[in-house]
Amino acid sequence: MLPSHAEGITLGVVLRGSLVPVLFWVGIACLVYFVYNPVVALVLGGLFAVAFSVGFGLRRRARHSVRCSVYGALGGVLDKSMAGF
Repeated sequence: MLPSHAEGITLGVVLRGSLVPVLFWVGIACLVYFVYNPVVALVLGGLFAVAFSVGFGLRRRARHSVRCSVYGALGGVLDKSMAGF
């Protein structure tokens, strides 16, 4: 049964729903850091930041709120990054 009004979503709920992708990317970053080089892990983090920024910008351009844009961009990056797995 759905609630009669809108329910607020916290960042904790977004991260809990995205726990597997978060752990996956943290594991890859740690592995890359120790096996290859810290610079490679920095590039991986940069790619994540660019994807987040693009998602945030697109949501803001669509006139979403800042909070909605942050949560949607984070969830979108984590969701799309796991599509190949």
